[in-house]
Amino acid sequence: MSSGTSTSHLQLDPPPPGLRIGVDTHADVHVAVAIDELGRRHATISLPTTMAGLRRLHTWARQLGPVVAWGIEGTGSYGARLARLLVDHGEVVLEVSRPDRRLRRDLGKSDPIDAEAAARAVLAGTALGQPKTGTGAAESLRHLRAARQAALKARTQAANQLRALLLHAPEELRTLRDQANPGRLAASCARLRPATATTGADLLKHTLRSIASRWLALDTEIRTLDTLIDPLLRSAVPVLLARRGIGPDVAATLLVTAGDNPQRLRSERAFAALCGASPIPASSGKTRRHRLNRGGDRQANRALHVIVLNRMQHDPRTRAYVARRTTEGRSKLEIMRCLKRYVVREVFPLLRQAVS
Repeated sequence: MSSGTSTSHLQLDPPPPGLRIGVDTHADVHVAVAIDELGRRHATISLPTTMAGLRRLHTWARQLGPVVAWGIEGTGSYGARLARLLVDHGEVVLEVSRPDRRLRRDLGKSDPIDAEAAARAVLAGTALGQPKTGTGAAESLRHLRAARQAALKARTQAANQLRALLLHAPEELRTLRDQANPGRLAASCARLRPATATTGADLLKHTLRSIASRWLALDTEIRTLDTLIDPLLRSAVPVLLARRGIGPDVAATLLVTAGDNPQRLRSERAFAALCGASPIPASSGKTRRHRLNRGGDRQANRALHVIVLNRMQHDPRTRAYVARRTTEGRSKLEIMRCLKRYVVREVFPLLRQAVS
């Protein structure tokens, strides 16, 4: 092979000319750094997170020159409004992860340093990809489910408090603890009527009534949220709910993970990595192996786990697969990891179809 041919194989396409803007986002202020295609730093700015400040940030970048892309930290939290404004103006916006610890050890930690790292991630092509749009059913479900999960946690805590208080209560009250159903327990405690507030027994009744009333209020809140979540979910992903082992909670979790624009995910492999269900190479020297992906969205991974458990119990095809792989010497954990990957292969096109 001639030297000219060898050189042509090694030659890389230069990055397109223009600026890359990196933004380190916070609750009250955003810091942005602009670099060009050669990595030279052009300008830095710090602006408040008001809508006027976000518009000034966009204008500042455009005054510097043509912008190829924006790299923004936290497009799902502090940087969400900025990302949506830029997308509405036709800008290319990429999600950027936090700088790794090695970079922070070498360069230190400051907002301009983090913003410049975001810009360099865009230039190097290591930015994660398009952020979620956050304007459709998935974002609404995320809000509703956040409120529901908080209410569920508080309701469970209230039920546990009732049982703990009744454990050493007087005999007349201790019998209430025999009720296994937490709803019946809360209703019984809410009906307590202490005569006075002077004795220990009466004060305990006041406490039980207070906690029971809280449980009942939280239960009503959860039911109200369910009436909002169920029709929204059935309208958004009916094809997903029709699959075996996928209930409303699991379907909502997967939809929130994919977002309102799952087209931003390049392939089912990318979605598997996002769900923490992809094998990670862990080879060295002559050793060739893979390890479990412990990253990704752990709520989505839990949703896949629920689907797999349900199918292992009730789906004949899955049971036959488990039996075959067991005879091959696979452990239950290894089999479940494989099944999670198969579930991703099944649900990803359904999510894209439902949201498109």
